[in-house]
Amino acid sequence: MSGTPSQRQEHRAAPAGAARDDGRTRTTDRRTRVRERRGRASDRRTRVTVLIALAANLLIAAAKAVGGVISGSPALLSEAAHSVADSFNEVFLLAALRRSRRPADARHPFGYGKERFFWSLLAAVGIFVMGGCFSFFQGFEALRQGTHETTRGYLVGLIVLGVALIAEGGSLLRALHQVRKRGGRAALRDPALRTVVAEDGTAVLGVTLAIAGMALHMATGQVAWEASASLAIGVLLVYVAYRLGREARDQLIGQAADPELSGRIRALLRAQPEIDSVAELFTMKLGLDSTLVAARIDLVPGLDSERVEEVADRIKHSLAATFPAADQIFLDVTDSPDGETRQSPAATGERGGA
Repeated sequence: MSGTPSQRQEHRAAPAGAARDDGRTRTTDRRTRVRERRGRASDRRTRVTVLIALAANLLIAAAKAVGGVISGSPALLSEAAHSVADSFNEVFLLAALRRSRRPADARHPFGYGKERFFWSLLAAVGIFVMGGCFSFFQGFEALRQGTHETTRGYLVGLIVLGVALIAEGGSLLRALHQVRKRGGRAALRDPALRTVVAEDGTAVLGVTLAIAGMALHMATGQVAWEASASLAIGVLLVYVAYRLGREARDQLIGQAADPELSGRIRALLRAQPEIDSVAELFTMKLGLDSTLVAARIDLVPGLDSERVEEVADRIKHSLAATFPAADQIFLDVTDSPDGETRQSPAATGERGGA
């Protein structure tokens, strides 16, 4: 073989380094595909839960509306509005599941994961406007004008509410079963599943309040009981809408990763022998299972440009392998006393982090 010994050594080292890079890239791609398959499978289960809730709410809304008109019950009409609002919200959640899994493109280089939060915010607005506001209206109208219900109307209303309680309870049990299968409270990070659980839980409480208000109205003849039940349903819906809306807002405007995850990322960086200190660490949730990580790190002195690039690349691969959700990793590397920053692609980061 021609060339000096040092040249021959470089020829042997280059393919080895390229092979390592190719192996890391294939490993990262494989992990990405596995994560995407798991995400799609989880979305399919959530979609079934949402469809069950949608079917239940459409049937219940129709039954409540008919029963409310026949009985003249403000609490039953409030519950009908509640079920209509939930039905629209389920449509929003189905849109969130479908649109948030679209791949990244030139206009959205970090993907469409935040669409999940946007449609969840619309669902919260729907609960507030269609459910809460209408319930307040029905309650105040009943107090102002009163209602006159017949025994037949009471019976129709109570039967409808009893059937609704069974249906809403079944939908809630289905949602809670999925939460348990996906790891308990951690599963509620999914805004679609969290919204379904909140809606079904609120529906069960709302139907219970409506039954209590109608029964007390029938026993005492005082419409104030039923009007109070309608107002209580309104308060409940407004509170749930506020909580869901606040969580969706935080995620839309750029919520950091969980402190526990951020702490583990910082600990991994500090454990690298080439890192002298971690000056700053920023994280942001880009979707349900996508997180951006940006760190400013100081390397120990004495590393040349090639070594800096190799170290930065290895650290990024290590982060991606240890934390699968961290699929967007950017490093700002300094290795000189005066804080001069090297701007090589491996040092500053590339989309995908590896």
